[in-house]
Amino acid sequence: MTLSLTLAAGWVAPTIDYHALAPEIVLAIGLTVVLLVDLFTTERNKWLLSVLTGFSLLGAVLPVLTLMLHDNSVRSLFDGRYVVDEFSLVMKGLFLLAGYVIVLLSTSHVEEGDYWRGEYWFLLLSSLLGMMMMASARDLVSVFVALEFLSIPAYMLAAWRKRDVKSNEAGVKYFLLGVFASAVMLYGMSMLYGVANSTLLIDIGKSIDLDGAFGAVQALAIVFVVVGFAFKVSAVPFHTWAPDTYEGAPTPVTAFLSVASKAAGFTALVVMVLTAFPEGRDVWQPFIWGLSALTMTVGNLFALRQTNFVRMIAYSSVSQGGFVLMPLAVAGGPAGESALRAVVVYLLVYAATNLGMFAVILAVSRKTRSGEISSLGGLFSYAPAMGVLLTLFLASLAGIPPLGGWIGKFSAFQALLTDATPWAYVLAIIGAVNSVIAFGYYGNIMREVWMRPVPHGDTTPIVTPSSIQIALGITAVVTLLFGILPGIVLRFGEMAELLGAFGG
Repeated sequence: MTLSLTLAAGWVAPTIDYHALAPEIVLAIGLTVVLLVDLFTTERNKWLLSVLTGFSLLGAVLPVLTLMLHDNSVRSLFDGRYVVDEFSLVMKGLFLLAGYVIVLLSTSHVEEGDYWRGEYWFLLLSSLLGMMMMASARDLVSVFVALEFLSIPAYMLAAWRKRDVKSNEAGVKYFLLGVFASAVMLYGMSMLYGVANSTLLIDIGKSIDLDGAFGAVQALAIVFVVVGFAFKVSAVPFHTWAPDTYEGAPTPVTAFLSVASKAAGFTALVVMVLTAFPEGRDVWQPFIWGLSALTMTVGNLFALRQTNFVRMIAYSSVSQGGFVLMPLAVAGGPAGESALRAVVVYLLVYAATNLGMFAVILAVSRKTRSGEISSLGGLFSYAPAMGVLLTLFLASLAGIPPLGGWIGKFSAFQALLTDATPWAYVLAIIGAVNSVIAFGYYGNIMREVWMRPVPHGDTTPIVTPSSIQIALGITAVVTLLFGILPGIVLRFGEMAELLGAFGG
């Protein structure tokens, strides 16, 4: 009776674009299948879970490609609260492919019993689903739900090795600081809702002008939201969780946090500042400028002092986050579109390079059983392929042509020079100095690989599992391809137009 009256009153069921939601639907089906297979399969057949996880991710890539190739129209769902535009599709593709490489890295340890449990694959897929939701979220509620959806599984993955004290410390530290950052961000979001009387990001963008009686409240809300996402991307001084978490978590999880999770944080930050705060640039631009300068400098200086490879990569990852923030610091001015392109290009290049680094770490650590940089001594003499690949990835992170890293840094500096303001020039100088500093610790590892003797004279060849070989092949080819043919990655950057930004 109630349904009939409702229909008679003119109620219309919402139209759902299943093609637009297809990547998320495929991934949701995949994680459900993984959970059910884990419940009903025997221990001997647990290897099926990693295969199902990989196929779920590759299956979700297909609708992303069809959406890209179908047309250039923006698909807006639920009154504009969930948007599938070119920016979200590019980022979803990045998350899915990065997730697939993580599956390959994790599969290399299945025979050792590290990742037999189905919960690992379920948590990984759940976090990736949250990242995909984050790319399309255009509403405060959906942004926060997506953030928690991707974060909560990541907290548990960081503490995956329950009997390892460092892994427990990694999970607890990541969880406690993450909850604190979420609380700060949620408080800022509540103030935004109070000011705009709407949770829709575009409506908030129309209400934020930093003038009137609530100008100070608006400014404080912007700062709180940026702080929340600054934690996610491990920007200084909100980076303190990263080194201990990266060192204590299992290596594939560390790779996941440093690439996919960080990219999701930047995706949300870009969407918020360009869609919800376009008129609040006088607050967030100087704040992000300071975060960028601090993050680059502090990350590099601490990386120089590290003797543990993973901790060095952790601080390197912090520093690389500063370079991603660099173009975002001028995104509210005339360099807006080039800044957005630079952020996307840098994230794509960084993902390929950093995942390759972790693949090398996993392969070498199987032999050395050590995380110390000194354990890489003489790597080229007994594993020349690993020595060359490690050098390739290090040189890319340092921004040396013709590897992918150079086009990422070039795009970031180009955005600053396009802005052509004194503050942009100062940040460009800071970035250039930090690029030189970074080569110090990257070069130190290269010296160990090529010039130092082999520790204890152990020249036993490295046996590399086929899954790591595939991961190394994918990341090495992409890193070289982006560097030699930069037009490919620049095309993805130009494609990633964000609805609602720059008056769109």
